Amino acid sequence: MNPSLFQLNIRLTLSTLGRGATLDDVPDTLFRDLSSQGFDYVWLLGVWSVSTASRAVSRTRADWLDDFRSTVPDLTENDICGSPFAIAGYDVDPSLGGADALARVRTRMAAHGLKLILDFVPNHIGLDHPWTRTHSSFLISGSEHDLQKAPSNWCRLADGRIFAHGRDPNYPGWPDTLQLNYFNPEVREAMAQQLLRISQQCDGVRCDMAMLLEPEVFHRSWGEILGAPHDSMPSFWRDCIHRIRAAKADFVCIAEVYWNYEYQMQQVGFDYTYDKTLYDRIIHRHGPLVRGHLIAPLSYQARMVRFLENHDEPRIASRLTSAEHMAAAVVTFFAPGMRLIHDGQMHGNRIRIPVHLCRGPREKADLSVEEIYSKLLSLIQSAPVKNGTWNLLDTRQAWSGNPTNENFICYFIEHPLESLLVIVNYASYRGQCFVRIPDRSWLVGLVEFRDKLSHERLVRSAGDLLDRGLFLDCAEWQAHIFSMEHE
Repeated sequence: MNPSLFQLNIRLTLSTLGRGATLDDVPDTLFRDLSSQGFDYVWLLGVWSVSTASRAVSRTRADWLDDFRSTVPDLTENDICGSPFAIAGYDVDPSLGGADALARVRTRMAAHGLKLILDFVPNHIGLDHPWTRTHSSFLISGSEHDLQKAPSNWCRLADGRIFAHGRDPNYPGWPDTLQLNYFNPEVREAMAQQLLRISQQCDGVRCDMAMLLEPEVFHRSWGEILGAPHDSMPSFWRDCIHRIRAAKADFVCIAEVYWNYEYQMQQVGFDYTYDKTLYDRIIHRHGPLVRGHLIAPLSYQARMVRFLENHDEPRIASRLTSAEHMAAAVVTFFAPGMRLIHDGQMHGNRIRIPVHLCRGPREKADLSVEEIYSKLLSLIQSAPVKNGTWNLLDTRQAWSGNPTNENFICYFIEHPLESLLVIVNYASYRGQCFVRIPDRSWLVGLVEFRDKLSHERLVRSAGDLLDRGLFLDCAEWQAHIFSMEHE
């Protein structure tokens, strides 16, 4: 199964429903519509309690405020609710209705066939998390020298103690967070227990920056500072996910992961891992590199999360034209794996809203983008795309000296009910190629190709298809999704 996941920033959603709205006020029509569009999971971003001290950083940091005001010109302090990744505790925020409201919304989602995904943020905690008072050994303590040497990586709490900010090894610390020390076995056990508790409230988790907890990454970030030997930290994820599976076999674990750690995170137990490589190659509009990435084994491809945007990335409609958007969407969402679509993406929203905000601008829907998703969603939820056998097809030059075949990305998706031939010329210029259809027993006589995007119709002989392949002459960014029938 190739499931579809819808990302919904619940705090932004509730802000459109009026002051004081809670999870109980999310209309059933939203879940009904998502179900009818073929989504299997809904990721509710922002349900956990946010650190009060971390929210204060969000409301006072000058560079962040400039970013917030560029998004919401009439910004008020109440619009800044703090980052959902600076967590004070894995309790549903009381302003959202608490744990009971989450349980009720999960029940309502289930009535529409939707499963609930929530966040797990393992690397760090908010600035006033209870552990700062009760379990300071869970954090990474520092000195006055550390603070003076790298003030962006350390902070002084109100009581004078100095702790490290959460960070990855390539960037300064996140100033609204504190780093957890995974060299400490008590931290690993406490966070595993926390995830076990979360698993009772949802059907899966999206794990923030999951690769930061891999032993070699964590050691690169903190090993020298703490004087920890290379072999002092076992794999947190392998043990933790094994325990989750024992308690709840169908629980879904999704890793936000970068730096080519996708395969490794799959091996330690994650069901799905972000495919940032495909996203980057799509954005750079480089057809041969896109195709090169899709050559990887199907066992790996089928566990990737394919996306064109999320809360960390610019809105895709602000980066691609409508034609490019259609081509990118076909390449991305007809590949195997989980499909992630971000709230507002299907309407062509262009303004990325920082996650610290609980109010955003109202945007007028882009009808051309809505038309793209109207066409694609019915196909994405079809039996071939959900459950068919996927193949990446080879292309060859239409004539000698014409290398434009390298820009074509072609899938053959086979299913007993219907087989689909997906064609995209992922280039800014016209191209031609031959694509060979796999030899199948039903490929006899005359074969009719009907394009589900444009209603274009082609008729070719099976013999010619098996001999030379299907000739394609496509305009820049042109996409076809052909069904194949016998005349």
